[in-house]
Amino acid sequence: MRDEGALEVAAGFASLTGPREENQDFGGVHLGSALERARHGMLVAVADGVSGGKAGRVAAELAVRALIEGFYSVPDTLGPARAMQAPLVAYNRWLNAQGRGDAMTNCATTFTAFALRGRRGHLVHVGDSRAWRYSGGRLSCLTTDHVRPEPDLNHVLIRAIGIEPELRLDHATIELAEHDRLLLTSDGIHGVLSAPKIAAILAESASAEATAERLAEAALAAGGRDNATALVIDIVRLPAPDYDGILAGLSGIATIDPPKPGQSIDGFAIERVLSEGRYAVLLVATDGEDGSKVVLKFPRADALSDRAMRLAFAREVLVAQRISSPFVLAAHPVRPDRQTALYGVQPLLEGETMAERLKRPLPSLQTGIEQAVRLTRAVAALHRLEVIHRDIKPDNVMLTSDGELKLIDLGVARLPRVEDFHGDEIPGTPGYMAPEQFSGNLGDELTDQFALGVTLYRWFTGKWPYGEQEAFQRPRFGQAVPASRVRPEIPSWLDLALMTAIQPDPDKRFGDVIGLLRALEGGAKVALPSTRGKPLIERNPLRFWQVVSALLAAALAVSLLLR
Repeated sequence: MRDEGALEVAAGFASLTGPREENQDFGGVHLGSALERARHGMLVAVADGVSGGKAGRVAAELAVRALIEGFYSVPDTLGPARAMQAPLVAYNRWLNAQGRGDAMTNCATTFTAFALRGRRGHLVHVGDSRAWRYSGGRLSCLTTDHVRPEPDLNHVLIRAIGIEPELRLDHATIELAEHDRLLLTSDGIHGVLSAPKIAAILAESASAEATAERLAEAALAAGGRDNATALVIDIVRLPAPDYDGILAGLSGIATIDPPKPGQSIDGFAIERVLSEGRYAVLLVATDGEDGSKVVLKFPRADALSDRAMRLAFAREVLVAQRISSPFVLAAHPVRPDRQTALYGVQPLLEGETMAERLKRPLPSLQTGIEQAVRLTRAVAALHRLEVIHRDIKPDNVMLTSDGELKLIDLGVARLPRVEDFHGDEIPGTPGYMAPEQFSGNLGDELTDQFALGVTLYRWFTGKWPYGEQEAFQRPRFGQAVPASRVRPEIPSWLDLALMTAIQPDPDKRFGDVIGLLRALEGGAKVALPSTRGKPLIERNPLRFWQVVSALLAAALAVSLLLR
């Protein structure tokens, strides 16, 4: 799957001295070169120096500079967390040693920093400066102050850079989302402004620079007596999701039994069971944050191994986030820190599956062709991203109440350069699987085309081209019955397109689904069968020849009389 885009941010910084004689806070933003951003990421940091003299400012500034210089000098294979810790540990030992001398006696500094890389933010923290995230209208503090617990001593640090010979850093990793606002503050900001006040200023949606200035000015206006420093980072654009990161995020959450109607989970109020399938249970719920109707997809723990379940959900999340097609079901956006259990969230589609629709009389030929084109476009959109669906069938096609179509269930999709299921865990539906899949083929564009062809054959005829198959059977692929023999009104061009897509020999199918799409779209431009405006020979050949015969008989009779 191709990687698209890059992390783009906007940064704003403000630091006001206030009534103090000097400003001992220091902040830094290092966006780096294109190569540095790709290999290591971006750095943002705020430090608040602690000292009776000017050495506090020196300690704070040197901490930020030590991080920036050391972070980009270590191999990127160490990962952002270790790359941040290594230079800070070395600087802490130096500063602690200097604190025992005359120049920087009892000197220390708080320190809070983010390394932003890909779709994640890696946080390190010590002291009482703070990191915040404003996302979806909610403000969350991401750090814990390292101060004495007594109310009258909560200004006394128990951990900071320089206090102890060995540095103890807090680490955290967060998943970023577009339009998030990250905030670093010294205690001159959050010691005066309440969290609701900080959230209100962030909600004003001014530029990052203006927001940082507004926070610092508001702190001093509220009576702040300390230096006031704020650093704001707006997440403007994220790179395309990466599978490993999604899988890592899912690995830390538990699998649970699906909740019951009337219960809630993570702010989703469960209303009813939508369906209970072999691999998952679907529940209709209301999102308490925006009021929208959604579907929660909970895996069945007894159907697949834990590894296979997480692989399936990671695939579905990744493809749903990256695919851009009106005919493929997208993901319902959920804040990264909200989910506490393994389940997927999708918009609720009003309508029915193609399988349910096939229980009633067949749709008109015109409606059938229109939906066939939509479904083929959905498969083509997946294949453009090198994604193989591997379970195309009427049960995985939603026909919405507004006449549209959505291809669903991407949990078993095959992605390039991504760990696959074990061979015995790859779900497939006999009757839709191509012959080569029973000989070890794990799924490719041509097997998807075969499944699509069988799905469309059933859509137009209601029958199976090679007969319905049971799960324990190995199908026999003989000569498929032409669709036009089952439904005579099917035109020859559609008959040929369907029969080509379901050829047992993959070399005889279309080269790709674009070939099938062209056949469907090209044929659809031809006037579809209709009793209006058609010659009698096309509408009713038997009646046509009866009329011709009658006219010829009448002409013969007239000729004999005239003779």
